[in-house]
Amino acid sequence: MLKIRLKRCGRKKRPSYRIVLVPSQWRRDGKFIEELGFYNPITNELKINIEKIVKRLQTGAQPTQTVRNFLKKSGVNLP
Repeated sequence: MLKIRLKRCGRKKRPSYRIVLVPSQWRRDGKFIEELGFYNPITNELKINIEKIVKRLQTGAQPTQTVRNFLKKSGVNLP
């Protein structure tokens, strides 16, 4: 199953996250299929490519709870 989840990047004690599409068995910070957005918790900046995410949700990808909360905040209608 494909998951839409966060991938941590950034340096020590200065995290930033990419919203990525990965198979559920793959490691958190490993390879990914597609980058769908960006989140910086320090500046509270959130950028989401809504078109790509809606396309992936329609093909069966499941978002994690954190990503689901970001999508609701951005106004994406979830099934």
